Amino acid sequence: MFLGIDIGTSGVKAVALDERGGVVATGVAALTVQRPHPLWSEQHPDAWWDATQAAVRAIDPAVRRAVRGIGIAGQMHGAALLGEGDRPLRPAILWNDGRSEAECKALEAAVPDLHAVAGNLAMPGFTAPKLLWVRDHEPDIFAAVRTVLLPKDEVRLRMTGEKVSDMSDSAGTLWLDVAARDWSDAILAATGLTREHMPRLVEGSAVSGTLRAEVAEAWGMERVPVAGGGGDNAAGAAGVGVVEDGDALLSLGTSGVIFVATKDFRPNPARAVHAFCHCLPDMWHQMAVHLSAAACIDWVARLTGTSGAAELFARAESVGPACGPEIFLPYLSGERTPHNDAEVRGGFLALDHDTTPERLAQAVLEGVAFALADGVEVLREAGTDLTRLSVIGGGARSRYWGQTLAAALNVELVYAAGGEVGPALGAARLAQLAVDGGNPAQVCTKLPTSHTIAPDPELVERLAPKLAAFRAAYPRITPRS
Repeated sequence: MFLGIDIGTSGVKAVALDERGGVVATGVAALTVQRPHPLWSEQHPDAWWDATQAAVRAIDPAVRRAVRGIGIAGQMHGAALLGEGDRPLRPAILWNDGRSEAECKALEAAVPDLHAVAGNLAMPGFTAPKLLWVRDHEPDIFAAVRTVLLPKDEVRLRMTGEKVSDMSDSAGTLWLDVAARDWSDAILAATGLTREHMPRLVEGSAVSGTLRAEVAEAWGMERVPVAGGGGDNAAGAAGVGVVEDGDALLSLGTSGVIFVATKDFRPNPARAVHAFCHCLPDMWHQMAVHLSAAACIDWVARLTGTSGAAELFARAESVGPACGPEIFLPYLSGERTPHNDAEVRGGFLALDHDTTPERLAQAVLEGVAFALADGVEVLREAGTDLTRLSVIGGGARSRYWGQTLAAALNVELVYAAGGEVGPALGAARLAQLAVDGGNPAQVCTKLPTSHTIAPDPELVERLAPKLAAFRAAYPRITPRS
């Protein structure tokens, strides 16, 4: 038995797999995000630990006793700042926090070869600019920092006592030399830090430590190995078998991600495409990242008094795709690909007297799909051939939304049975590799296909004018205009 733990933004999920890779049990615990000021997004590391313990304990004790290894995945880019005694100095600054745009410009000026080394533009979501913000605005806290950890690695520290990160998650800090898979001393120095502030690096399929005795006792387990794990997107890719050159997936979680596995490092920062290490040795990946995806579904459900996502999808389906002129711009937390704009905000356009909650719901489904279509476009511009995407995440539950997504992206969507489990599944597979070894392609196999959705040519044609209107809207609403 292998346990995968995913430290997400809206909650922690724990998944137990048997030796054949089948899901035996799951546990979940909710998290909330604090936004004390405009552009801010924070969580306290103590909340991650409390939710982790709750998610693990939700799994049957007999299953927990049989666990032979643990893998961890998590939301990327968050800055957990630890001081003496490894206690958090402040709430962690999250991936969708937009306060550090000025620090991004300062970092790019200080490190002229940043794009080539880190493989990415400096964006407020990344970890390094957050530390510059803390240095400039909270100097006493910055002076007290002894260690900077990513969310899953802060949880790992509590689990094992080890300060360790994997390559895929660390590539999202901007401190990693992504081609070399090692910390960049020059970029660290530009943010006032050294390797002493950083965790030790391992591959995602390597052992990073052993469960501490008191944690093992509390969880009803042996002191089992803990794998390096991965950032949520890379771990999610491992979970559905996106581990070989050209394999691609669409993740529909709080954020939306189009992920393409590559056998080499292929940076293309000009259009805000991310290039990171994969969570497996000698592999990298490209990503188009959209800061709000399923988060928009939850938001419009609250706005329209809808009970939840399932009812929202039903209301949208009652009116159908392209049912009205409404356009939704899903930039509730700013946007990365292709705009790299932390300050842009979402909105509805072309509302009229006939606009209904049902049409608003459909417009939101289309707006997220159009943003993802922007991501597909820039990946294609970068030379990536995208015709099929494996779909994972909570948004994968809706076949109806899948029809709009397939038409907007003009790709075939492949839905895996169990793909909604997401990064926790990949984390468990990485645990299996860490404990038993083996060929990653044979352990991280593709899941059985539940169903596929091909783009409907008629729907592609019906959505095309709305997609064009969506793309024309951004220059008119951004504060940068």
